[in-house]
Amino acid sequence: MLGGCDGVNTIGVGLYGLNGHQIHRKLEVYPQAELVAAAAVDPEALPQQPDGSAELRHYDSLDELLRDDRVALVSLCSPMRSKQAHEAIRCLEAGKHVYAEKPCAMSEEDLDAIIAASARTGMTFHEMAGTAFEQPWLTMRNRVREGIVGTVVQVLAQKSYPYHDRRPQDEDVDGGLTLQSGVHALRFIEHVGGVRVETIEAVETGLGNPKEGGLKMAVSMMMRLEDGGVAAAVANYLNPNAFGTWGNETLRIFGTKGFVEATDGGTRTRLVLNDEDCGPLTLDEPSLDYLGMYLDNLQTGAPMPLTLEDEVHPTRMVIRARQSAVEKA
Repeated sequence: MLGGCDGVNTIGVGLYGLNGHQIHRKLEVYPQAELVAAAAVDPEALPQQPDGSAELRHYDSLDELLRDDRVALVSLCSPMRSKQAHEAIRCLEAGKHVYAEKPCAMSEEDLDAIIAASARTGMTFHEMAGTAFEQPWLTMRNRVREGIVGTVVQVLAQKSYPYHDRRPQDEDVDGGLTLQSGVHALRFIEHVGGVRVETIEAVETGLGNPKEGGLKMAVSMMMRLEDGGVAAAVANYLNPNAFGTWGNETLRIFGTKGFVEATDGGTRTRLVLNDEDCGPLTLDEPSLDYLGMYLDNLQTGAPMPLTLEDEVHPTRMVIRARQSAVEKA
């Protein structure tokens, strides 16, 4: 029993904060979940409840929301990302499942504490970690898992966003460039490329920041992979508006049998094997929504595509990358 609005068939969802990719719009397509509570959220920012739905209660604090017995799952986009790990643990200890914006934690100690709290309480935790399950990355992931490019030897990943004046100068607000943007590049490497990062180093720069403050504008990361291969990743806030898409992503996975790539924000793909240029990938499979998989997991026990340790390992690695960059500064 999930404790949803009808106690059995519906998962009651509470929102905390709008600092990130909050899920209220997505819930409109999932009949198995219903928004019942919110805190640290402007009521005007939420859609009107459909006729016949549960009362949406607005609270002044997370603690008040956690006392609402209708809430089974809390979606965290905390106003201060630096506090989100401890808020996630409070939710778990209150008997709520948690879905958390990235980075779910800003230190390895906090990340380990979340994992331990989930195990201790029996409540489920997941980060909003669906990068690899959207196209074209999903098809790339599947082809790599099939062994079509052979043993993965080297991976190159890029994540670039535009700069805008709302970017926080204080990393405590959203985690900062390496943690909140660079984590996508690490997910490309691990969740699409299928090989864990073993060691990582990074350098960051604030060059190009049009304001005074701590905002980093670019980061470069170098990695050794657990299979003995290597990887490199860049992330920045330098994507020109004229580029045409919000994200300028590149992923190239080089293996012993060939390579597969997606460039120009994922709009161009190519598979080249040792003896054949196969051209663009066929993207027949629909993208998969990580929230939908999580809701199915809670309601039916359907397995998630990643273990919790594998899911948050890219976050663990960018935490180490950021620490190495701080030590070099």
